[in-house]
Amino acid sequence: MKAHTRETQSTMTPQKSLQYLKEGNQRFQDNLKAHRNLLEQVNDTSSGQFPFATILSCIDSRVSAELIFDQGLGDVFSIRIAGNFVNQDILGSMEFGCKLAGTKLIVVLGHTSCGAVKGACDNARLGNLTAMLNKIKPAVNSVLEPEDASLRNSSNLEFVDNVAAQNVLLTIERIRHESEVLSELEENGEILIVGAMYNINDGAVTFF
Repeated sequence: MKAHTRETQSTMTPQKSLQYLKEGNQRFQDNLKAHRNLLEQVNDTSSGQFPFATILSCIDSRVSAELIFDQGLGDVFSIRIAGNFVNQDILGSMEFGCKLAGTKLIVVLGHTSCGAVKGACDNARLGNLTAMLNKIKPAVNSVLEPEDASLRNSSNLEFVDNVAAQNVLLTIERIRHESEVLSELEENGEILIVGAMYNINDGAVTFF
């Protein structure tokens, strides 16, 4: 597979970009990676990059967007932060990726058994981590079941995964609400903003 060029990027629609990621994840699950000469892609992208998607995911070492979607150099912008939430800097990066660099798709990617989500569920406190985890608390509070406080913690993996999925949805809401640039691009059909969850047990990505 060759690196994307300005010409191939221009043929990518939001829907086609999403399909590329779905097909890449299926290859990943089937252990049938597309053939790429990465050194050749280094050379091909040395004078410019033309990615088709911007992916916000967690820093979890098991959730590398390029690997789980079977993409090469120059294919995607990968934004990674524990808990895959947004702030002003991340929104600015997304605006650059879509408005200036031409990506057609934003994916907010959560994952099962997320450590950051577990920390938020457990009200973990540690240095700067405390403020970071507070950004995930709205997702914890918006998952109403179970009501029993003894079950609303990291020992309940179903609860953790429900919070992680809710965190993805709330993050998408924030993107649309806090970025006029991205909201306008989506309204005009120039980009898609979608959520997804990666299952660390089987490598599958489920899109919302």
